[in-house]
Amino acid sequence: MKIGNVVLAKAGKEKGQLYVIVALDDKYAYLSDGKRLKKDKPKKKSFKHIQKFTNLSLSESELLDQNERVNALIRKFLSKIRSEHV
Repeated sequence: MKIGNVVLAKAGKEKGQLYVIVALDDKYAYLSDGKRLKKDKPKKKSFKHIQKFTNLSLSESELLDQNERVNALIRKFLSKIRSEHV
């Protein structure tokens, strides 16, 4: 998995929700939905509790932008993915 990938939460209270990976470390992915979980306050989730949802992804350069438009971009992107997979 890499930054920008869309993942599905498989466990926890977020189970079944789609997120974008905004950061990674050795054990965890940091997830954002652009609404409740903003890019600057992502959800830390173990790799075993998420799975890649689609091959579509946001570019890392778009996610590294430091303004509020990043959260709007994430929301719009996830909305588009949800509408395609209904």
